[in-house]
Order: sequence, then C-alpha cells, then structure tokens
Amino acid sequence: MKIFNNSSTITGFILLGFPCPKEEQVLLFVLFSVVYLLTLMGNGSIICAVHWDQRLHTPMYILLANFSFLEICYVTSTVPNMLANILSDTKDISFSGCFLQFYFFFSLGSTENFFLAIMAFDRYLAICQPLHYPTIMTGCLCTNIVVGCWVLGFLWFLIPIIIMSQMSFCGSRIIDHFLCDPGPLLALTCEKDPVVELIFSILSLLPLIILFLFIIMSYALVLRAVLKVPSAAGRRKAFSTCGSHMTVVSLFYGSVLVMYGGPASEHEAGMQKIVTLFYSVVTPLLNPVIYSLRNKDIKKALQKFLGI
Repeated sequence: MKIFNNSSTITGFILLGFPCPKEEQVLLFVLFSVVYLLTLMGNGSIICAVHWDQRLHTPMYILLANFSFLEICYVTSTVPNMLANILSDTKDISFSGCFLQFYFFFSLGSTENFFLAIMAFDRYLAICQPLHYPTIMTGCLCTNIVVGCWVLGFLWFLIPIIIMSQMSFCGSRIIDHFLCDPGPLLALTCEKDPVVELIFSILSLLPLIILFLFIIMSYALVLRAVLKVPSAAGRRKAFSTCGSHMTVVSLFYGSVLVMYGGPASEHEAGMQKIVTLFYSVVTPLLNPVIYSLRNKDIKKALQKFLGI
C-alpha cells in the first residue's frame, strides 16, 4: 500500500465519527452501548432457543440461528471500534486496522446476502414443494449451505480489498465516517480512478442485485402457491412463516441499495453515516424482535429458555 503526504509519510487514518460536543458524545456512547448489548442479547437468545429446543432443530431454524450469529459478528465488526472512537481524543486507526475492518465488515455483509437468499429458497421449498422438502433440505445439505454462505461471503471481497490496498493515499488522512467505508477511502486517493470505482461498484452490486432478484423470484413463487391454498387459515400460516423474512429483506436491501446503488464516492458524508448506521447497527437490533414477534415457535422457545 502506498501512502503519501505533502510533508511526510502518514501511518494511519483519522475516523471522524460523529463530531459533536463532549456531552453529546457521552450520550452517543451510552446509546450505542445499550443498542450493542441489546443486539447481543436478542440474537444470542435466538441462538440459545434454537440450540436448547429440539423442536427447532430443522433447516429453517438452523439457518435462523446462523443468521443471528452472523448479525452478532456483523455489529461487532463496527460498534466496539465506534465506541472506542467516540471516547478517543485522537480518533486514530492504523492502515492495517482500517482495511481489516473494511474486509470483515463487507465480507459479513456479503455473507448476509447469501443467507437471506438461502432462507428465501428454504421457504420456497417448504411451501411450494412440501412433499419433497424433507428429502431435498436434509441436514447434510443444510450444513453444506451454511458453510458455503460463510466461505463465499469471505472470498467475494478479497479482490476489492487487494485493489484498494495497492492504491496511493495522500493529503488529508481524515475519513468523515465512523468506519472504513470505500466511499471516503476512495476520496482520499492521490489520483481519482473511475475504473477502480467502477470495478468496486460492480463487485459490490453484483451479488446484491443477483441475490435480491433470486429472493424476489422465490417469494413470487411462494405467493402464487399460497394464493392457491383453499383455506384462509392455511394462507395465514404460510404468510406468517415468510412475513418476518420478507420484512428483514426489505430493511436490509432497501438501505444497502440506497448506499451502494451508485458510484462509491458520490454520497455526502452525512448520508453515508445515516444509511450505514441503519443497516449495520439498527437492523441487527430489530431482526430478533421481528422474528420473535411473528413466529409462535420462536416465542414459545424463548419463553421456555427464559423461564417465562
């Protein structure tokens, strides 16, 4: 990685985070700490409920438990560093630390894309192919799918991280963000390279668009099958198993497509922070609530686990 400055070689970036008076920074620290702890507790509760309740040892809930674990990893890739940054006077982050955060944050985001697509496919099989579902979605296949999601997610962003690590950075080392996001990083490069931005946009959008279309197609087939169910109770049950996942998909893809639907460096800093904060911090907090509120099996398992 080449890093230049007008006067000397610099040794890291400054994550500006949320510039505000000290009193407001303390409030932000308390707020994000509470959100982080609630996220850990909510997603951890779902993992424990699935683990301890034998009735939930099915592909649907195994995927949900892995998704909850992914959400814990996802929020942990940003929030602890953000909390330390809020209290820090220097707000420094090393180059290796910055690019490691960049890699893990986007790799976990890619893994979430794959999990959302597989969870939609699981619901398609369960509702549209109910007789063949047990023979298709076996425990072995479910395990292979879970491993495949993690491996593909972490392989996908190796190319962008290698490309960006070879770029030259000069001038200001201030990143007007709370994490190492490609937009602000590209803005600090010595020479603006539209080709690199295009490559990064393509690599970012390709899995997003393909998997989003796959999810839409899966649920279109599910909707067609559900509408053919003669009883209203059957239709409600089918919609209830899919409603939570569709809500989570809408929250995640809605914010991510707004963020990365165009060139990586075109968004204003304030917009970048708000949208990134929503899909990286708020949605992992909301997902356990969404799944537990709309799923009777999860609610019963949580009540049993918590002794309520």
